[in-house]
Amino acid sequence: MKQIVSLAMFCALFFLVSCKKEAEIPPKIQFKTDAGYISADGKVAKSANLKAGISITKVEDELKTLNVSVAYDGATNTETKQKIDISGNPDNFAKDIDFSSRNQSGTEKWYFTVTDSDGNTAQVSLNLNIE
Repeated sequence: MKQIVSLAMFCALFFLVSCKKEAEIPPKIQFKTDAGYISADGKVAKSANLKAGISITKVEDELKTLNVSVAYDGATNTETKQKIDISGNPDNFAKDIDFSSRNQSGTEKWYFTVTDSDGNTAQVSLNLNIE
């Protein structure tokens, strides 16, 4: 009887160890690069009105949110500027994000982060020098 229990435990352990969870693939996100959009790091004026075009493509799981945040002057913490619910959208989502630089010199790092329904994230960012 002990042999049967030991064999059953060995089989269960082998099954658990041999099962690999597939790597989750996050959605794809990229900047629009057409005229009128900011899509690369650079210098901008104080209080500049800017527009980033964001294109998102579902890969595996349903799209959930688009978060726009900024960190000032090399800070590690960010300030959320917009959180957009994009659930219920089909496989693709596009959005123009209007924002402004501060009215003082320094640096700003803008983050555009998409999250899917499984919690996978993808991100693009802009490093701006405000002059």
